[in-house]
Amino acid sequence: MATTQQRMPASSSVDRATSARRPLGRRGDARAAALMITPALALFILFLLVPIVLAFALAFTNARLISPNPPEFIGFDNFSLLLTDPVFWASVRNTFYFAVVVVPVQAGLALFLAVLVNTKVKGAQFFRTVYFLPVVTSMVVVSLLWRFMYEPDGLINRLLQAITFDRFTPIDWLNEPAWAMPAIMFISVWQGVGFTMIIWLAGLQTIPVELYEASELDGAGRWQQFRFVTWPGLTQTRTFILVTITIAAFSLFTQINLMTQGGPLDSTTTVVFQAVRSGYQQLQTGYASAISLVFFVMVLTVSLIQRYLTREKG
Repeated sequence: MATTQQRMPASSSVDRATSARRPLGRRGDARAAALMITPALALFILFLLVPIVLAFALAFTNARLISPNPPEFIGFDNFSLLLTDPVFWASVRNTFYFAVVVVPVQAGLALFLAVLVNTKVKGAQFFRTVYFLPVVTSMVVVSLLWRFMYEPDGLINRLLQAITFDRFTPIDWLNEPAWAMPAIMFISVWQGVGFTMIIWLAGLQTIPVELYEASELDGAGRWQQFRFVTWPGLTQTRTFILVTITIAAFSLFTQINLMTQGGPLDSTTTVVFQAVRSGYQQLQTGYASAISLVFFVMVLTVSLIQRYLTREKG
């Protein structure tokens, strides 16, 4: 008993010392966390929050990129001009046209390819690599390459002539209003389908194999397995893919800028391209900011609608 009583004070002093060091350790961890997050937070504020605030503010001014006069507040004049601008409405139609076609086609084709390569057969890894190769190629390089292929004497026309034994009449794909946007849609799907396939593939591999085995024992065929096992198991993946592809489709710019410059006859002008052209070529910073603000609201609305329609209903 005496020995025990003598040791108790020593134990209590150790506990007090440990508890005294804990706040210091926690404060040190907080400082370290703050130091680690500061660069990312600074970049986030500098390249995201500041441009958004500036775009919102400049949208209500007559600011120009190069002008000796300071910007003046003009209220909703830029937005009123948008409502009467035929080029803006053409860009909105073209943007929605591109998104409505590319989003389901790219998502559907990528899902089909993902199901094909999601097998343990010889050569599946090779095809995964082949389908993904266009993704690692810069869109700038892809646009320049396909621009030459779309020439009247380019590879596409020559190939179609060879297949049809010279019965096909060459088309100037990028200078025909009816064909310019479909041509851009084709290369956009070709370049992006591999990345979407990888996301679908990741979702497919999260579905338990036991569900397929159980459905097979119940006599389910391939289509029934896909309908009642695969498709419900891809709910979260499906939502992510639809939202990301839609945002990318609405942000169409690189292909337009390098291949058509919005032509012919504004048949390929998009909202983002018009905003950039208005701001940097026509030097109308305030008007370009108004277009950007409308674009932000448009994409946010479409994304929220998609998220609502694809939500899990419990």
